[in-house]
Amino acid sequence: MKTSMYTFSIRFCRTFCLFMAGVLFLAPSIATSADKAETLIVTAEGLADPNAEMYKKDKGLMVEDLRRDAQRQAIEKAVGVYVESSTLVENYLLIEDKVLSKSKGLIKQILEQSPPRLGENGLMHMQIKAEVFIADVKTALQSLSRENRLSLIKEHGNPTISVAVVVRDAKRSSDDVPENSSIADNILKEHFVNFGYRVWSEAYTQLLQQDAGAAKSNRKVADFSVIGEAKFKQTSINLKASGLQVTKHVLTSWTVKCINNHTGEEIYFNNKVPKNKAWADEDQALEDIGKLIGEEFSKDFFESQLLKPSQKYQIQLTGLPDYDTAMLFKDEFAGLRNILNAELINFETNGLSQFEVECTSSGGNFAQTINSTVLKPLNAKLDGPQLKLMSQHGNVVRIAVDAGSHPELLQQSMQNSLPASLATASPERINKLIQDKDLRDKVTRMNPGIGAGASGAVNN
Repeated sequence: MKTSMYTFSIRFCRTFCLFMAGVLFLAPSIATSADKAETLIVTAEGLADPNAEMYKKDKGLMVEDLRRDAQRQAIEKAVGVYVESSTLVENYLLIEDKVLSKSKGLIKQILEQSPPRLGENGLMHMQIKAEVFIADVKTALQSLSRENRLSLIKEHGNPTISVAVVVRDAKRSSDDVPENSSIADNILKEHFVNFGYRVWSEAYTQLLQQDAGAAKSNRKVADFSVIGEAKFKQTSINLKASGLQVTKHVLTSWTVKCINNHTGEEIYFNNKVPKNKAWADEDQALEDIGKLIGEEFSKDFFESQLLKPSQKYQIQLTGLPDYDTAMLFKDEFAGLRNILNAELINFETNGLSQFEVECTSSGGNFAQTINSTVLKPLNAKLDGPQLKLMSQHGNVVRIAVDAGSHPELLQQSMQNSLPASLATASPERINKLIQDKDLRDKVTRMNPGIGAGASGAVNN
C-alpha cells in the first residue's frame, strides 16, 4: 500500500510540474496579447518656454516640465480616440483634472525619448514615443461623463453596409458584365439587418464615391461594402431507369471581400473552392450562397472595425524642396493631436513625398479631417495658405505645398515658426506653457480663439 501511494505521489508531482511548466511557458504570450489589445503606441511632443523665470534658477525643473508636457500630450492623443478635438478643448479643465493629470498611471512605458532641444522658434522641444493604457483612458472618460452629465465620448452609430453579389457560370461569357443576384443580395442584407444595421445600395455608394461634391453636401457613403462573386457550372446526368435528364448547378468557387469605404482598405477577403456543393436549380443555389457569405461576417467584425482606436493613412506632399524640410513636416505631423504617429516613407525633391500617418479614428470623411486638423494648423504656422488639399482616393490624400518664389526659405520658415500643434491648443495649456510676451503674441496670431483665455501672467 505504501509503495502504491509513493508511486501515485511521484506521478502526481510529475504531472503537476509539467502542467505548471506549460502555464509558465504560455503566460508571457497570453499577457503580451492582452497588453497589445489594451494599449496604444503614441508619438507626442512636449514644449517648454525657456524664458520662464522659474527655469532660470533651475534648469532641471525645465526638463521635468518638458517631459511632463510630452506625457500629457500622449494622453491627450489617447483621449482624442474617444473625444472629438473641439469637445476636448471646450472641456479641457474637466478632462485635465480627471485624465490628463494622471499621466503616470495611464502610460505603461516610455519607449523612446529625445534629448531636450532648443528650437529656432525659441521653445524647448522633447519628443517621446509612449505606450498608453487605452482601456484605462476610456474608463476614466466614462466616469467623468457620468459625474458631469456631459456627452464626451464619440457616438459611432450602427454601421451602414452596402451589398453586391454577382454570378458567373459556363453559359455566361467571361467578357460579359457579371450578373447581379438579387436573391443572394437579399439573403445577405437580411443577415446584416438582423444585427440591427442599416443596409445601403451598393450602386448608390459607388455613385457617391465618384461624386467629388458628395462630401461637401454631407451625403454619406456606406461605412462598408461587402462584395461577393459565385462561379457555377451545369452538369447533366441521364437516369437510365427513367431516361430523364437531370441538370445540377455545381458551385465551383466563390470569393468575398469587405471594403472600408472611409479608407479604401480591404479589411477582409477570402476565396473558397467548395466540394460536393450542387443544387437542382440556380435560385436555390444563390440563396445558399447568400447564407455562406453571411456566415463570414459576425456582428463583432463590423463593430470592431468601426471602433478601432486608429486608422493608417498616407499623406502625399508635392513640392518639398529638400529632405530636411520633409523631416520637419514629419515632426509637425507627429505633434498634432489627431495624428498618433507619422513616418516619412518616400522622398523626392520637388516631387512626391509620402508619409504614413496613424490617425485617431473618426469614422468620417478623412479628407475633411485632414483639412481641419492638419492643413489649417500648418497654414496658421506658416502665416498664410501654403498647403492645399488636392485629392483623396481611399486612404491616400494628396497635398500640394506652395513654397513661394523662394523655396529655399520654406525650411527656415518651418524652423522659426511655432509648432502647428499650438494652433489648436487649449487656452489652459498655453497659459501654463508660454510666459514670454513675444512668444505669447505669436501664439495668439496662430490661435486667435484663445483670446482672453490665455491672458495669464506674462514675463516682460
